[in-house]
Amino acid sequence: MCKKILFISDHGDPLAELGGKQSGGQNNYVKQLACALAERGLEVDVVTHWSDGDSPRIEPFGGSCRVVRIAAGRRGYVPKSEMVRLLPEFQREMHAILPLGDYDVVHTHYWMSGLIGLALKREFGIPLIHTSHSLGIAKAKATGVREEERLKAERQILEAADRVIATTPTEKDMILDYTEGRSTISVIPIGVDEAFEKKQAEPKTDRPLFAYAGRFEKTKGILTLLRGFRLFLRHGTDAHLILAGGAAEDIDPKSGLPVQSKLRQAIAGIEDHVTFLGPLSQEELASLFTRATAAVVPSYYESFGMVAAEAQACGTPVIASEVGGLQDVVQDGRTGLLVTARNPAELSRALRKLAADRELADRLGKQAAQRAKALFSWPSVAKAVHEVYEVLHGAEDPAFVGD
Repeated sequence: MCKKILFISDHGDPLAELGGKQSGGQNNYVKQLACALAERGLEVDVVTHWSDGDSPRIEPFGGSCRVVRIAAGRRGYVPKSEMVRLLPEFQREMHAILPLGDYDVVHTHYWMSGLIGLALKREFGIPLIHTSHSLGIAKAKATGVREEERLKAERQILEAADRVIATTPTEKDMILDYTEGRSTISVIPIGVDEAFEKKQAEPKTDRPLFAYAGRFEKTKGILTLLRGFRLFLRHGTDAHLILAGGAAEDIDPKSGLPVQSKLRQAIAGIEDHVTFLGPLSQEELASLFTRATAAVVPSYYESFGMVAAEAQACGTPVIASEVGGLQDVVQDGRTGLLVTARNPAELSRALRKLAADRELADRLGKQAAQRAKALFSWPSVAKAVHEVYEVLHGAEDPAFVGD
């Protein structure tokens, strides 16, 4: 029976405050999945970089879970782009402080973690499960930038792992195409925190309100959103846009405006209609989504799109880019509206459609809540992942689980 699980999440500390420079969907996934697996009686150690020097090396959470932080010679914040150079020292430190041979399975998150997982699989014979969270090939298609080191490593990991967990059918198809069908894949979605379901009873605002949550990065489509919202306001609609997330230092504490000059330029003249809140707790974010007419996820690419699932769990429709996993998470015309990525005009039309038709927005929101309850539940996600662990730990025929 599978009992002890090792998660490797190189740059994604599950206890870091969400919305920071390297704290988003992956961090939340790792935390929520670990806690849900603990509810099923498993012990989960999450190994991550010691990015916050004030945090303890070992920190318990979720009953039978621990975060184990690795300095790898550079305790403190290290950009994700530089983390790959720390992997040899990261692995040596793991060997020094953890009984690596005692784990039943290793589940890696993101490609750099996957490289460490491959080494542990070779050394100890531990079954390796891998979740990509984002794919280099998807990023390359969205941005035109190819990271050859990453692409080569991802192919190696995806083909050598005992099981790959894709969070949507679209991600599975992309992996199979990239690896020429050599990956064994289970499709298991991402769950949402119970806080989002509990907020469904809160009333919507009378004034159209749109909500964004995520990092203030170009690939998250934040400039597309602000430009689309500006076009929307030209039609005389009195509406408000609230943007949550980013790191605390991304917001000027005196003015409440973003520090980035491009974001300031994008809201020039419409400041009264736009509010930047900074990082929010899960409960605060759930309250925001519940009050909103719609949540907006304008990303250039997403393997899944957790924010879209969270908003739908609150009974709120989602306007999202028709890319990656968002095409699976949001059902166009049923739980929200899909629009072309990087297209402010099309996004503006979607905003107008839901602002003008409250009945449509309410219907999409109710259908979104029903679908989220059926699909995006952490207990059901943990059950499917646990079944994968048991199959691989028992060395049985690796039949597909969760497809």
